[in-house]
Amino acid sequence: MQLDLFKKSLNNNGVPFSEKEVMKNHTTFKIGGKADIFVSPKDEEQLIFTLKSAKETSVPAFILGNGSNLLVSDEGIAGAVIDMTSLCGIKVISNEIISGAGESLRKLCLAARDNSLSGLEFAYGIPGTVGGAMYMNAGAYGGEMADVTVSAVCLDKDYNRFEIPIEKMELSYRNSVFKTAGYIVLSVRFRLKKGDKDEINEVMKDIFKRRTDKQPLDFPSAGSTFKRPVGNYAGTLIEKAGLKGKSVGGAMVSEKHAGFIINYDNATAKDVKSLIKKVKDTVYEQSGINLAEEVIFVGR
Repeated sequence: MQLDLFKKSLNNNGVPFSEKEVMKNHTTFKIGGKADIFVSPKDEEQLIFTLKSAKETSVPAFILGNGSNLLVSDEGIAGAVIDMTSLCGIKVISNEIISGAGESLRKLCLAARDNSLSGLEFAYGIPGTVGGAMYMNAGAYGGEMADVTVSAVCLDKDYNRFEIPIEKMELSYRNSVFKTAGYIVLSVRFRLKKGDKDEINEVMKDIFKRRTDKQPLDFPSAGSTFKRPVGNYAGTLIEKAGLKGKSVGGAMVSEKHAGFIINYDNATAKDVKSLIKKVKDTVYEQSGINLAEEVIFVGR
């Protein structure tokens, strides 16, 4: 890993970056140590240049959206973290929307509503970016990204730009070809249905209220900690196991929704991982079901 050579390359080409960036400031869990280099490319050209420079200097590169599904190690991240949030922007063409990967889902949903387009209501309140939502095939309240996506523009492993249709995205429950093949999403095209703006707004308000009522949104978390087991619900299994309110250090199983592990008192990544293990072990002992993490572990 030739960090100095990588930094020099970024400097010479005007790519913004900082060193020793504290990652807890860039995740919804508010947990995580320092990244060696935190790069904020301003456009696709700078992103591709950054990725190629990282490869040439053997610097590992991690793509970051809103940090909403991550647990970053207390020891931080080796190499470069590449912040995608500048690759944003929304374009509406009739009943289709093209969105940059770094755009927030919230803004995408609001743009759809403001243009009387229905189909994205389910995503309102999911605290991620468009790219992150495609990576995980994010979903809620009976909808998922696969329902409204037409195509995406991505980078392959050699950083060549190409367009991929929905049929080749392999979108399934919390999975996609972006995750399995390592493609990097640049922008996504969605196809929606014409609807009534007020009705769309009412559905969005209702979904947001249901989120607020049921989920511990007043504490930092990474959303649902575990994937939904076939024919069951992680939160139900955890609650039945008597784990609501159980804690390790500053990490706690939410008393509001057992499917969430929250950072209620300056939790460390070590606290969260220990609590995840405790939950998995207890649920398995009591039900024979092995819970799988939805949260992604990143870093040293």
